[in-house]
Amino acid sequence: MDVVLIMAIFVFGYLTITLEHVVKVDKLVPALIMMALLWTVVAVFHVPVFTIIDGLVPSHMDEMLVHHLGKTAEILVFLIGAMTIVEITDHFNGFGAIKQFVRTKDKKVLLWIMGGLAFILSAIIDNLTATIVLITILKKLVPDARSRMWYAGMIIIGANAGGAWSPIGDVTTTMLWIGDKVTAGKLVTNLLLPSFICMALPTFIASLLPAFKGRIEIPETNAEDRKASLSMLIIGLGAIAFVPIFKTLTHLPPYIGMMLSLAIVAIVAEIKSNREFRMSERGEGTAHHSSVHKSLSKIEMPSILFFLGILMAVAALESVGMIFRAGESVRAVIPDEVFVVLLGFGSAIIDNVPLVAASMGMFNLPTDHATWHFIAFSAGTGGSMLIIGSAAGVVAMGMEKISFMWYLKNIAWLAMIGFLSGCGVFLCMVRPEVLGF
Repeated sequence: MDVVLIMAIFVFGYLTITLEHVVKVDKLVPALIMMALLWTVVAVFHVPVFTIIDGLVPSHMDEMLVHHLGKTAEILVFLIGAMTIVEITDHFNGFGAIKQFVRTKDKKVLLWIMGGLAFILSAIIDNLTATIVLITILKKLVPDARSRMWYAGMIIIGANAGGAWSPIGDVTTTMLWIGDKVTAGKLVTNLLLPSFICMALPTFIASLLPAFKGRIEIPETNAEDRKASLSMLIIGLGAIAFVPIFKTLTHLPPYIGMMLSLAIVAIVAEIKSNREFRMSERGEGTAHHSSVHKSLSKIEMPSILFFLGILMAVAALESVGMIFRAGESVRAVIPDEVFVVLLGFGSAIIDNVPLVAASMGMFNLPTDHATWHFIAFSAGTGGSMLIIGSAAGVVAMGMEKISFMWYLKNIAWLAMIGFLSGCGVFLCMVRPEVLGF
């Protein structure tokens, strides 16, 4: 009875999250309710809980709660630090410096520039933020709304591909990295080329389409635009990129390195603020006008709470052994590689965060096993096949008013080509025996 109730709560909550745009309820609400109800059922019905050590080992609920909350908190604190650095960089219009380097009026050249920037930026500041930054820049470069939809679609593909090969490029990849499933060096080595193919091949095909032929008229720069800060852009991106290096050198959890980077960026921001601004109010401390305080007030707390809810909900299923047993059943029927490819298609429909969280409980594999890298690639890039399949797609959908059907007709097939091509390249590089080589 308790198992049926647990599954019913999870399935209902999961469907509510997936159908967020239909039920008109922010996905953080069902995620938090689902988390609370699942752990309540485990406590009230005294459901046995387990830890995974070469199989299921009996444990205590209090120990499992502290364990999973600690692992979840590592991810959330890491994300809060990264989001704050991005907001501080944006506060000084650091990302505006990128616009100054885009001078072309050729549609095809602009396509490659945007795709390349999405691929590189998403690896540093995550795919969601990279998409927001580039579409904001795109609005100032391409006046025609329909043309921007095509560019936005290709930015989604490039951003998701770029986020897959970096430990800080996508929430799911960060989860695998913080969970010691992958190391930064091996992840980059195994996924950089497949991810690049996933971006470059669709971009090449798109460059042959009529939508990217001809030239565009770039509007003149508005004199009222804020002065771009190239130095803040370099400092912000450099601080985030430093975190994997810090973890490699110290072997400390990534969130500690992120907090160090945030502190350094905050010091620079305070120095710049004191130099560039004068307080008009008297009798108030500068902290109330601090750029750091303003940036902290802008971070996506709904996303943080959603991740808390969904990760702790999946942790409840993992603790009662359901995910591990399901993983054993799946692996007995189909090969791991087929399962991971299907996971990529699934991530186009269902949020990839719980999918990856569940897969982490399914497989008891060593760090840097090829399956972990394949999961990172598949979950990160598979979401591009539908506009609702990734955070980058959802935000682009809102910013450019892209309809589900327009994306399905014009962009989805390009994303699928990129995804399957990337899968093929990965398997050729890492698991050639699967393809019969």
